[in-house]
Amino acid sequence: MLSVIRVHLPSDIPIVGCELTPYVLLRRPDKTISNEDVSDFAPFDGYFLRYKWYRVQSDKKVAVCSVHPSEQATLQCLGCVKTKIPVAKSYHCSPKCFSDAWQHHRILHDRAASAVNENGNEEEELFGRFNSSGSGSISASLSSSGSIPSLANGSASLYPAAATQRAGGETLIEVGRSKTYTPTAEDIGHVLKFECVVVDAGTKLPVGHVSTIVTSRVIPAPSPSPRRLISVSANDLMGHLDADGRISSSGTFSVLSYNILSDIYATSELYSYCPSWALSWPYRRQNLLREIVGYCADIICLQEVQSDHFEEFFAPELEKHGYLALYKRKTNEVYSGNFNAIDGCATFFRRDRFSHVKKYEVEFNKAAQSLTDALLPSAQKKSALSRLVKDNVALIAVLEAKFSNQGGDNPGKRQLLCVANTHVNVPHDLKDVKLWQIHTLLKGLEKIAASADIPMLVCGDFNSVPGSAPHALLAEGKVDSMHPDLAIDPLNILRPSSKLAHQLPLVSAYSSFARMGVGPASEQQKKRMDPTTNEPLFTSCTRDFIGTLDYIFYTADSLTVESLLELLDEESLRKDTALPSPEWSSDHIALLAEFRCNPRPRR
Repeated sequence: MLSVIRVHLPSDIPIVGCELTPYVLLRRPDKTISNEDVSDFAPFDGYFLRYKWYRVQSDKKVAVCSVHPSEQATLQCLGCVKTKIPVAKSYHCSPKCFSDAWQHHRILHDRAASAVNENGNEEEELFGRFNSSGSGSISASLSSSGSIPSLANGSASLYPAAATQRAGGETLIEVGRSKTYTPTAEDIGHVLKFECVVVDAGTKLPVGHVSTIVTSRVIPAPSPSPRRLISVSANDLMGHLDADGRISSSGTFSVLSYNILSDIYATSELYSYCPSWALSWPYRRQNLLREIVGYCADIICLQEVQSDHFEEFFAPELEKHGYLALYKRKTNEVYSGNFNAIDGCATFFRRDRFSHVKKYEVEFNKAAQSLTDALLPSAQKKSALSRLVKDNVALIAVLEAKFSNQGGDNPGKRQLLCVANTHVNVPHDLKDVKLWQIHTLLKGLEKIAASADIPMLVCGDFNSVPGSAPHALLAEGKVDSMHPDLAIDPLNILRPSSKLAHQLPLVSAYSSFARMGVGPASEQQKKRMDPTTNEPLFTSCTRDFIGTLDYIFYTADSLTVESLLELLDEESLRKDTALPSPEWSSDHIALLAEFRCNPRPRR
């Protein structure tokens, strides 16, 4: 018969909204070892596995710290209670914890007071936009009570009173009957117990011993303060949202660009400062989804999306929220390992706002092959390809808007939009390859621009800081012949330097913050900008690096920036460690810009 050898959880810290899937190791009758599930629908040799989850409830409920959620709270901020900030935000584990977090915590009070003054609905102002995602799992952790209807934890959504039992002075409340369980807000502060037992398919009676796991206390999912959408023309106002949380003006659209940190790169060796539970993919994927959906962007450009995660998670989950998806996996000439774990670029767009016209895939490896075939003798091709072939790709989507702001001058004219999404993750010492890849992408976009009257967006993680040659090429249309980055060019692919140019009128969207007028929001954002480059001080913040690598470029003759997602400050991100963190699940921050198509035709 079947027997259970071992049962354990990848992490013993359960988080609201993050599913728990125990690892169950079985010995089959033929003595082979397996971790495959054996359900009552498909018993093996007359036996199957039965699972149960319990909430271990005592008379005293334990509150957890809002800053260090694995710690028990010892004090509560009364200011939060008075301003009706969700109670989970008010708890701290020690006076020092409260003191250290005060500068960041005070922002909650200020925003709550401001929200009451503006519209009398402070909770919606502070948390409503992020909680409107519909996913229900993460945002609900802000509540002190209430179940989450969207979470499926077994064959029955509600459990009868008979499922409650007393054991050792504690109450065990049955909460799940499947192998996987997703903690809800009602579990916060309580221990969970998992039971697994082999059952005779004929008699339906358990045989052998019951294997159990007891977790630590369930903690709420950390939730960062929402980032405001700031109008660059009226910079003290938040963007106005409609009932679905989207920008209310029909003539505008918003674009999000975000490197989400692929799971294959999110290792404890690289990010030892991030708690293991917060670095795990089951937690990060839910936290990322909550954040991404909360931004309510019309177009989403993601980088470092693993192919299996795209197919199994992001595409179906974002489809529920009205998005259609395009994907381009990195080529794998230089990759060995799990084929499904190769990452790539994913572009999503709202099907009620855009329709798909055409897709272009740029494989820089193919471009490298063509380059070496044309320029180099056979003897040099192998070493040249070894330098140039780095697996990177770009995904270009041509979309047609289902809205119009052309006015009476262009009645019925199609509004097309070209969106490029790329991740140029070339090693730092290969500056020539990085610049060549970006130049190759821009020349391809030039061909598209020459064939159609079409606004363009170029989004992604370019792994290039402001002032570098790739950034100069993107932002200024050319690279100075004396730029130090051009000194590294062993293959002569950057010469003459005069060819490193393009005719697209690209401008960095976030440089609009530098052109804002006077006002509190303006001054706050300008402090987070580099005055010499007009770019954010950082879009990536780890212990080893802080700087700007991510951009949203747009053609300034055909598009106008209306609003931008506010930038974060380094102090608030580093108050504990760096990125990724329990609050933010990538080592990059998301960029979002709202645009309006210029009604006049392009020259």
